[in-house]
Amino acid sequence: MTDIDQGASLPADLATLALGVPDRLESGLPDRPPPGMIYALSLEGGIAFGPREGRSILFGRNRDEVHVCLGGKDRAVSREHGRLTHRTGRWWVDALGRTPVRLPGSRLVSPQDDPVALPEGYTPLFVRGSQRREHLMELYVVPESGYRPPDVHTADTNQKAWALSGEERLVMVALAQRYLLHEEFPQPVSRREAAEALDRVEPDGNWSDRRVERIATRVRSRLSRKGVRGLTREEVGEPVGNALNHHLVVELLESATLVPPDLRWIFPDD
Repeated sequence: MTDIDQGASLPADLATLALGVPDRLESGLPDRPPPGMIYALSLEGGIAFGPREGRSILFGRNRDEVHVCLGGKDRAVSREHGRLTHRTGRWWVDALGRTPVRLPGSRLVSPQDDPVALPEGYTPLFVRGSQRREHLMELYVVPESGYRPPDVHTADTNQKAWALSGEERLVMVALAQRYLLHEEFPQPVSRREAAEALDRVEPDGNWSDRRVERIATRVRSRLSRKGVRGLTREEVGEPVGNALNHHLVVELLESATLVPPDLRWIFPDD
């Protein structure tokens, strides 16, 4: 069996790490990898290492000088673009190249930034290449709970739409109309624009920009208490601008609380 402390290769035809690590590979990886073991996979293959303090894994364009070749035919990717390091019981990622690496949540890690700790389980990492190309490296850190998530094919779906009252839904659809219309770079409309749209639908509703903001604040506060991040000034920092309502709208869209047919509430004749 391969000594996982020395590293083991992953084949390029391994489909994905998103469903956990494979049961068995020709490279001789263990059937039940230990907690903290990391798998790193690109389109050109990858590697797996057991956890060890100070261990580093390099990734980038220069196949002969890195552990994982990423963007091997794209000169917009640096020869050594980033590094994974095991320290204090966790794996950390930092950028070494000319451009940042991107983690979920649009988290950018630049060469000037401190390393970012990887969570257990699956993490996709992206490097921007030339001509709008995006190079993907999949990472999987074996968690304490086991090396593969359990099968849940017939289980109930966890994701639930958020409950909104009638007036809350009206306000959120008005604020989110550019997103629901699939504009290219959407932003929430202003409170005044939302109030004007709602006033056309409900002329007797006494709509105003203050009422719109009061209702939007109520929804943000409720979802923030439920664990949704990016909905408070403290989290976002100054200047806030449209960030709070933008994050709110994105959460409502990603949870399918708002869907494009909801536009009928503010465009009833369309």
